[in-house]
Amino acid sequence: MTQPPVDALTPWPDTVVWRPVSPKLITVELIARVVWVVVFLAGLGIGWYFAPHWAWGAGMAAVVVYAIWRSVVTVRAVHAWGYAERDQDLLVKHGLLVRRLSIVPYARMQFVDVTAGPLERAFGLATVQLHTASAASDAKVPGLPPAEASRLRDRLTALGEDRAEGL
Repeated sequence: MTQPPVDALTPWPDTVVWRPVSPKLITVELIARVVWVVVFLAGLGIGWYFAPHWAWGAGMAAVVVYAIWRSVVTVRAVHAWGYAERDQDLLVKHGLLVRRLSIVPYARMQFVDVTAGPLERAFGLATVQLHTASAASDAKVPGLPPAEASRLRDRLTALGEDRAEGL
């Protein structure tokens, strides 16, 4: 019997249960984008007011088109985030064009942060950041409800301590 082909970014399709991030993260990301678009458009509008030229209008149109495109990409990008807890490690996946799968062994974790900015707090979200000895292997899981973020932090900390005792 032949095995189905395995994608490099989903090496355990039958044994891993991926947990998605909260869809509220889409709203948080879009609000942050709208704020920046308004700031850029205000700056371009002021430039157009003081030095009328067609380039200011073209710049404003480019900002709007870029914001619309990034908003569509943001929706898809949030849906691409996921994490899975296994016996020995945590898997974190994200990315659209460049897909990334991070595998962080519990024994390699040094500490786990839970952060929530003002916008995240307003929507009841938090981010779990895992820190290891190697800065390149740090992973984060954004868009988690605070209760899930606390549960994940506590579980990862306990598993990290248990696994590190054997070193």
